[in-house]
Amino acid sequence: MKKLQSSLLSLAFFIILSVHVKAQMVSKIHQDAIVVDTHGDILFNQIKSGIDIGKLQPKGNFDLVRAKQGGLDVQFFSIWCDEKGGYAVAKQEIDSLYSLIKRYPNRIGLARTATELQSTVKEQKLAAMIGVEGGHMIENRLDYIDSLAKRGMAYLTLTWNNSTSWASSAAEETSGKVKSEKAGLNAFGRQVVRRLNKLGVMVDLSHVGEKTFYDAIAASSKPVIVSHSCAYSLNPVPRNLKDEQIKTVGKNGGVVCVNFYSGFLDSTFSNKQKVFFAKYDDELKKLSSKYGRSNAIDTLIANHQADADATRPPVSLLVEHIDHIVKLIGVDHVGLGADFDGAESFPLGINSVADYPKITSELLRKGYTAVDIKKIMGANVVRLIKENKGN
Repeated sequence: MKKLQSSLLSLAFFIILSVHVKAQMVSKIHQDAIVVDTHGDILFNQIKSGIDIGKLQPKGNFDLVRAKQGGLDVQFFSIWCDEKGGYAVAKQEIDSLYSLIKRYPNRIGLARTATELQSTVKEQKLAAMIGVEGGHMIENRLDYIDSLAKRGMAYLTLTWNNSTSWASSAAEETSGKVKSEKAGLNAFGRQVVRRLNKLGVMVDLSHVGEKTFYDAIAASSKPVIVSHSCAYSLNPVPRNLKDEQIKTVGKNGGVVCVNFYSGFLDSTFSNKQKVFFAKYDDELKKLSSKYGRSNAIDTLIANHQADADATRPPVSLLVEHIDHIVKLIGVDHVGLGADFDGAESFPLGINSVADYPKITSELLRKGYTAVDIKKIMGANVVRLIKENKGN
């Protein structure tokens, strides 16, 4: 009996020691990495609600406090509005980012280049970069591209869900709203790509239709970014990239940044969510009439967290999407674009920017080396910025 007790104690000690050693490894790898998130939608919500994301927030996925906790070094702030808005909204959202930086100069700084990014991170501040999400925000004017670039635009997503007169979106190509003969980039769209290349602004191909995707790659003289998309072969939704598209990004030298949204990761999520909504249909209708659909969903989830959590995929599925892309085009061409504050559901345990170390842990568990993890967590995107900007 004593020998058995001694063996059990030894086993328990070994398990505790192994867990501790792994935690230390995760912490070291994560701290050494430059962690980059290429897509976060906080600015639109900040303007709408007036919240101060310099302080810890009870709702949402991002603030400077949790960014520090999660070891996030670089945040691309999405400049977004739907098709009803445009250039004026883009300027307003950039102003709000400038205001945040002015209020917290010791915690966050604007980065326009890879060199500025690295120096800001070295100062232990969050490097803020700007991604403009939706070509409709340039209002068919090349000079607006110039103006946004001067203000710090690091990438332009050629379309959002809505098409423009010069580029077709994934949503509208697949729905048939844009006829096949009208799909893709027209002559002005190719001018847009060339102007972005000239200015060192990355061409972002998330949200765009397949025809636009291939036209843009053909028109671009520089490697592209896909700022927040997943693998179509694992979940066939229009917003995800098919394997041939992923291979084309690899040949182009670009980077695919994996989206954390449950609906893009998990092919079973949509049906699970429908069951969840149906269960609380009356409550959802009342909340929607009071707060609007989007806020109603967030409130419903908060009111029934256990049931909502049952619809969420594991973190391992997020890493499966990463792994799929790595197997197709190599570890040098994948990054992270969470879409925090732009979606209502993320993998279990991934609730905010504070949870980035859990992804490092899962990558390590999957067998990725420290060098590879650092590439995925941000080094690949830093390289991409350099190749577009020249510094």
